Amino acid sequence: MNNNSTSKLAIGIIPARMGSSRFPGKPLAPILDLPMVGHVYLRSKMSSLLKEVYVATCDSEIADYIESIGGKSILTKKTHERASDRTAEAILKIEQNTGEKVDIVVMIQGDEPMLNPEMIDESIQAILSSTDINVANLMSTMNSISEFEDKNEIKVVVDLNNYALYFSRKAIPTCNQLEKNSVYKQVCIIPFRRDFLMKYNSIEPTPLEKLESIDMLRCLEHGYKVKMVLTKFETYSVDTPEDLKKVEQLMKKDNLLIKYISNI
Repeated sequence: MNNNSTSKLAIGIIPARMGSSRFPGKPLAPILDLPMVGHVYLRSKMSSLLKEVYVATCDSEIADYIESIGGKSILTKKTHERASDRTAEAILKIEQNTGEKVDIVVMIQGDEPMLNPEMIDESIQAILSSTDINVANLMSTMNSISEFEDKNEIKVVVDLNNYALYFSRKAIPTCNQLEKNSVYKQVCIIPFRRDFLMKYNSIEPTPLEKLESIDMLRCLEHGYKVKMVLTKFETYSVDTPEDLKKVEQLMKKDNLLIKYISNI
């Protein structure tokens, strides 16, 4: 793992729990004989800008698995309802354990097994590009009407400078056909400046955040900007057993697999 040249300490946190309402046990569901959270962890470790990666979980089964492959885990409270809350608790524990204050926290959702480590790096670069940017998200274009209409896919509408205007599980913006560079989905690789994450975590959840069940709306409702970064990489999150089957088929042709699967 390489330290980044900016001397900023960037840490990746993968929040994961067994109790998903839509897909119980999802983090340990196998994809090509490796638990999904294992794919996410090992691919995240390939990032050139992260000093370290941790899985933050309230479940001993997940922590034990990560430790079994030589990874690092942080046990967190069972009461967290948001991934960002779990991430914030994990960072405080990591800082206490290491004696180092983190500068950038990258929240990497555990249901993104197709992520490319370059995606993490480009999200961090967005934070480093301006002191005015406190939080960023990746986004990618949507490729089908079914994906556009899927409530599990979070859509985002951006302004002319690629700052988020709104996030929704509904099909936004209104359009009769998918047009490249106009219809985007959120990709849940989310870097925060450390102090902004703590500030965000201290603010009460907001009405639209709760209505849509989308963390980033808390930022928008309080007037904070969210920088969106368009990635060229094509990924699909796993929200259901059907998604898992689709992703497994796609990953059979994945060039990154050979770089880590043989070491397990």
